[in-house]
Amino acid sequence: MKNRSWAFLAGGLLVALLLAGVVSNYASSHPDGLDSSLLKGCTVDADDNIVGGSCPAQQARDHELADSPLADYGVRGVGNSFVSTGLSGVLGVLVTFAIGAGGFWLLRRRGATPTDGDAATPAGTAS
Repeated sequence: MKNRSWAFLAGGLLVALLLAGVVSNYASSHPDGLDSSLLKGCTVDADDNIVGGSCPAQQARDHELADSPLADYGVRGVGNSFVSTGLSGVLGVLVTFAIGAGGFWLLRRRGATPTDGDAATPAGTAS
């Protein structure tokens, strides 16, 4: 890979790490409309706990991985919520980058083997 490609890749990774580590802490605590649409028909208090009515959100259950180390956009065991959220974002970017890079590396290695019919044609000759 050319030096320019490495610089572009490193710059993109740096921007993604910066966004995940710092800017993610300033995202909305209510990012999507799914939660609000599931609460239609219910009465909720200031902490978004259902206190009355009837709505689909009453059947919600915790996910099987709710007790995992990276659940709820944070890292379990880190007391500072700003650091916890930033660290979980950075870990997510690094894991995603590693999986993507590994996949591209495997595809590149797989496609690099020449076959018997792939003979280079001499310069100036038509194929």
